[in-house]
Amino acid sequence: MPDDLLSQLKAMTTVVADTGDIEAIRRFQPTDATTNPSLILQAAQQEARRDRLAELARRAIDMDDALDAVAVEIGSEISELVPGYVSTEVSARLSFDTEATLARARSLIERYGRHGVGPERILIKVASTWEGICAARQLEREGIHTNLTLLFSFAQAQACADAGVTLVSPFVGRILDWHKAQEPDADFDGDRDPGVQSVKRIYDHYKGHGYHTVVMGASFRNSGEILSLAGCDRLTISPKLLEELAETRGSLTPRLTPQDAETHPPEPLDEAEFRWALNEDAMATEKLAEGIRKFMADQRKLESLLAELRKG
Repeated sequence: MPDDLLSQLKAMTTVVADTGDIEAIRRFQPTDATTNPSLILQAAQQEARRDRLAELARRAIDMDDALDAVAVEIGSEISELVPGYVSTEVSARLSFDTEATLARARSLIERYGRHGVGPERILIKVASTWEGICAARQLEREGIHTNLTLLFSFAQAQACADAGVTLVSPFVGRILDWHKAQEPDADFDGDRDPGVQSVKRIYDHYKGHGYHTVVMGASFRNSGEILSLAGCDRLTISPKLLEELAETRGSLTPRLTPQDAETHPPEPLDEAEFRWALNEDAMATEKLAEGIRKFMADQRKLESLLAELRKG
């Protein structure tokens, strides 16, 4: 009888847990784990964490200090369960401020160090705005690894590779959401899924031009999207879909494979070219802005929770 699909996927792709749920990470044993403000909020709302979060909130200098303390506390717990990277996100409020992003990223790395987690274990997540990509370029020069998130366009992927970021997270499901809203009767199954097509294009571009940036497909709506990207460098998957894959048997073959690298990557995009290309892509422009707003909405909810706990 064939092995379950999750076991086969792990043999060809690095599986990352898209959750802040410690028990889910312990169960599925991914190589890496990635968090964002929405996932940190979910973890923070667990009753078992309430007393500890109250302590962190009361000790914090201000709300930013409290937010980062919570993120690093949860990230440090996760680091004990996975052998690879843990991704921790800079506040979405800083998505258009390069210098503030740099300061916050360095602070997060220092906090992790105080928890005994070295910079080689952490990916600092930054939105794939022009300002975020500029910050990531500098952080990589300083030896701080980055994960560029909310990536919806090929222009964003080009600029991230040019900046030498460690990893990019193209959002498969949110791309599909946009196209379904535009064409509700269209067939987007399998390889016709525009989110899947986007990741394949980015993957082929990186491998074909010898970029070392890791491609990690993210934001999946169904297991079919995941199976269509088997062989991708990394895939970050929710506990619900991890469970579905673990309980499903069948035969899985790689769908993405590296190409022979070319000698010379294309000319890098400058700021004007990047902004124009992003502006020309209505889906990417809308989903990037929406994604930043959604992350901030959940961050504000977390801020409210911590403010209540701080009052005691």
